[in-house]
Amino acid sequence: MTDIKLPKIALGAWAWGNDGTFGSGIDAAELKPIFDAGMAAGLNLWDTAYAYGMGTSEKVLGGFLKGLPRDSYLVSDKLTPQCMDASAADPVKAMLDMQLDLMGLDRFDIYWVHNTAQAPNWIRALAEFFEGRDDAPMIGVSNHNLAEIKEADAILREHGLKLGAVQNHLSPINRSSIDSGILDWCRENDVVFFSYMVLEQGALSGKYDTKNPMPEGSARAATYNPVLDKLEVLNAKLAEVAEAHGVGIAQVPVAWAIAKGTLPIVGVTKERHVADAAAAAAVELTDTEVRELEELADSLGINAIRFWEKVMD
Repeated sequence: MTDIKLPKIALGAWAWGNDGTFGSGIDAAELKPIFDAGMAAGLNLWDTAYAYGMGTSEKVLGGFLKGLPRDSYLVSDKLTPQCMDASAADPVKAMLDMQLDLMGLDRFDIYWVHNTAQAPNWIRALAEFFEGRDDAPMIGVSNHNLAEIKEADAILREHGLKLGAVQNHLSPINRSSIDSGILDWCRENDVVFFSYMVLEQGALSGKYDTKNPMPEGSARAATYNPVLDKLEVLNAKLAEVAEAHGVGIAQVPVAWAIAKGTLPIVGVTKERHVADAAAAAAVELTDTEVRELEELADSLGINAIRFWEKVMD
């Protein structure tokens, strides 16, 4: 496994795929200043996947990386089971080669099995592919529960590898990866926990409330608009903590994720998102602030499990 020095925060390129599959339709020219801002801030770990626009996010990010020293950035990419060509002679090699070609790279620093479809077949295929190779990346699994995580690690160890990372949805209102013991297991086994959706797609940013709901017609609006009254209460607490630290509301959930010992992935589609992420990395919440945020979140009883997820148990 590659020895990697990780920053406190990863920047996510989920919305950089602009073909309408997952992305937001943002033009690459608008994204370049965002990329430059991230690199200038020292946030050089970029998270992408072929599924984010069926290669569009990878291609855009790869274009920005072209010509930069390879040791100046880190790329986190994913094997998405639903995107694999199972008829290929070696599906893992076929997927990797396609992704590396799209990005103009010769290796990834972190490579994930994106979800548990056909588990554990793909982690086994990945283990067999990288067994004995000096260029093996840090291998991770995403959207896996504790039993599936342990199974993946056992399979990797059979091939002289180990699980290096876990990536799950984690926020003050979705702590199932903590309650289920996943985070403790990661700590005990020197596995980095990457937390995604720490801002709940803007629901924990203070931007939306009952008078200013999320635009109708989106999956996030369907999830969060019905509970905006509860989110207003939590956002008020986030605002209180933010004021105490001299930052914005959106930086507090990111700082919370860092305080829990995780590495948050922050999606960036505007330069201010990068500035917010960099500032959040410098915030150190007190134990009391962390506890009070969690207690309030629990009292509100908001269900933040999304359609692609399962309850971690």
